[in-house]
Amino acid sequence: MKTQENYDIVVIGAGHAGSEAAMAAACTGSKVIIISTDLTKIAFMSCNPAIGGIAKGQIIREIDALGGQTGKIADKTMIQFRMLNKSKGPAMWSPRAQCDRTEFSKEWRKVLESNKNIDLFQDMVTSLLIKEKTIKGVKTRNGLFFYSKCVILSSGTFLNGKIHIGNINITGGRNAEPASFGITEQLIEYGFETSRLKTGTSPRIDGRTIKYEELIIQRGDENPGKFSYENRKNRLRKQQPCYITHTSKECHNILKTGFSESPMFTGRIKGTGPRYCPSIEDKIVTFADKERHQLFIEPEGKNTVEMYLNGFTSSLPVNVQIDALRKIKGLENVKVFSPGYAIEYDFFQPTQLKHTLETKIINNLFFAGQINGTTGYEEAAAQGLIAGINAALKVWGGTEYVLKRDTAYIGVLIDDLVTKGVDEPYRMFTSRSEYRIMLRQDNADLRLTRDGYKLGLISQKRMKLLIDKYEKVEQLITYLKNKSVAPSDINELLLKKRTSKILQKQKLEGILKRPQVSIQDLMEELPELKKYAQPLKDLKNEIAESAEINIKYSGYIARERNIASKIKNLENIIIKEDFDFYKLASVSTEAKQKLTRIQPKTIGQASRIAGVSPADINVLLVHLGR
Repeated sequence: MKTQENYDIVVIGAGHAGSEAAMAAACTGSKVIIISTDLTKIAFMSCNPAIGGIAKGQIIREIDALGGQTGKIADKTMIQFRMLNKSKGPAMWSPRAQCDRTEFSKEWRKVLESNKNIDLFQDMVTSLLIKEKTIKGVKTRNGLFFYSKCVILSSGTFLNGKIHIGNINITGGRNAEPASFGITEQLIEYGFETSRLKTGTSPRIDGRTIKYEELIIQRGDENPGKFSYENRKNRLRKQQPCYITHTSKECHNILKTGFSESPMFTGRIKGTGPRYCPSIEDKIVTFADKERHQLFIEPEGKNTVEMYLNGFTSSLPVNVQIDALRKIKGLENVKVFSPGYAIEYDFFQPTQLKHTLETKIINNLFFAGQINGTTGYEEAAAQGLIAGINAALKVWGGTEYVLKRDTAYIGVLIDDLVTKGVDEPYRMFTSRSEYRIMLRQDNADLRLTRDGYKLGLISQKRMKLLIDKYEKVEQLITYLKNKSVAPSDINELLLKKRTSKILQKQKLEGILKRPQVSIQDLMEELPELKKYAQPLKDLKNEIAESAEINIKYSGYIARERNIASKIKNLENIIIKEDFDFYKLASVSTEAKQKLTRIQPKTIGQASRIAGVSPADINVLLVHLGR
């Protein structure tokens, strides 16, 4: 037995959660070690090679605004960029990028290795060192001890992981990688509640065997955007296309022949799968009336012919998968690099966590990522960032950092997890937030970068960029509010845009509030505005977009802020840590049980617990003298 040197923080697992956690903690000055079974697969994209998407893109912007790394690395390795939902309001706009899967992992390793406060070690953690309900470090498979003040457990799908392909069951945390045993059993002994979840991945196919001419091409945006607010230049120039095809009736019939060997339908898989990312066999059964389902063929990188078949997650036998694929338009002669598979793994109910992601049962032990019942790189990275920040604050004796629901999607994510728990893999959607208009992808820097600066994750240079940007936004908004335009100067544009003419002078702000008119329309029509705006850099992008959104949606934004302000009053009413909910005679039994189990810190959190009614909250308020 050999004892290694002490660390401030041990991070178990180098996935998206573990990587963000380690980097955040190290940037505060904490001495960190990441222990992973395979250091060649840091932040590996086990599923589709993409970052962002609906609500997920907002999360990546928030991670970047706080000083995280995922957005920057996505920008460096992206091969296609699209802003989703542009036909809808700005609250729904969501950036998404296809990335080079291999390069993404390499870039993450470079970032981690460039930080002198981070050590990396390849081994498997088999047990936690716990004394008097406080974490003291970890022990590895090779008999090594790593002592630390905090531990962040970000084990992904590796805890008792089991891979399913037809009748074949393999213990593993990911294809060709071993599962991790021992930690779940140890935590159960300390009273942790655990269960099983299931996720899956699609086949990887040989691009040389695809008939691209038969597919629908899906190109990136004409003027591709980016994730990082710090990245002002390196925009993507050459993009790779994705492709769209569909399953067929013949494909479905072949898939059905494998149902008798399906681990899902024969009961071999006990874990609950993601409702919002169902397997192809799930789709056939659930949507039996549909003769076809849409599939996306996505490139895995710039220098490979490997393609990911998004929408065809499966755990059916390999021969059934291949035969079914060859009944899909464009894939008649397809060859497969690797089949789809399902994976079952242990997770821990996140109601056992504080909002800092520290466990309630073991002091200084943090959980982040899929261990908390989430699915997706973005959700994992966000949890890793918050766990890393709070572990570092514990080390340095700082005040805990908790994001509110009206401040960030990350706040919604964590509050949902610790307040409501999960009964299926949790995925973020814009619909989960009550404050979508306030939590847009364009203003994450305004919401969070000052926090990142105070925490030591954001540089002075970047803070200056933020201040400079929003000074220019305010200048432009002020100009549009104060500048009047005559009918003779604007009516031609208004008629062209199919909106009513003005009969007398009107402020540009009022014109811009019309849904038919954009700020770019006004610039093209009004030379004076164009001349005024010339010194404002990036006008066609961030500054113009921000000014326009703030003017067009000012009423909605104000209303949301007002609602958030009223609800915040409930968040300020603290419930004592040792409060006995069973002494509340008029509260329902279910509410008493839920309140006792979750131990909410505020009335606001208590009000969001499933099974706690408004009447129960009123009783609690009366008891607290409010």
